[in-house]
Amino acid sequence: MEQYKEIAPRLVGLREGIGWTVEEMADLLNMPKEKVAEYESGTVEIPVGYMLDVSRLCRVDLTTLISGREPHLKSYSLVRKDEGFSVDRRKDYDYKSLGYKFAGRQMEPFLITVPAKSGEDMTETSHRGQEFIYVLEGRLEIRLDGEPVIVEEGDSFYFNSEKPHALRGLDGKDVKFLDVIL
Repeated sequence: MEQYKEIAPRLVGLREGIGWTVEEMADLLNMPKEKVAEYESGTVEIPVGYMLDVSRLCRVDLTTLISGREPHLKSYSLVRKDEGFSVDRRKDYDYKSLGYKFAGRQMEPFLITVPAKSGEDMTETSHRGQEFIYVLEGRLEIRLDGEPVIVEEGDSFYFNSEKPHALRGLDGKDVKFLDVIL
């Protein structure tokens, strides 16, 4: 089962539990009501940026929204190598949440692997907040507001994630990077 099919009912339950209609939720998120309904339908992938916006708006932890389980650590959280919580939200990206155990997070750190692909296969997204990327392995193309930026191993890139952006690995290789969403 695709994970978004499990997340969609949590989105509906959260919205309804607060007492908002789809239209009210859409207004609060500044997006079309059709998009909110589509994400709640369980028939399409749900962008992590949307889930982050909903979790912040509704004051619910992102881990709870994604997994249905509450994070419990409040003073620190240690996530060992290869133990990140897998966020299977897109077919072409591998997301591992690195802060999922910590309750009340102010940022969302991820270890992300993006495959090499053609420029035509890049899919744009946008969401509230800011984003920080630090490339660990490979070369990454970030298309930001239609303009390509090449980020290489050891480089970092900080940007307004409300701007449309898309990612791909270059040179026929996957790229691995730390991504922190604020």
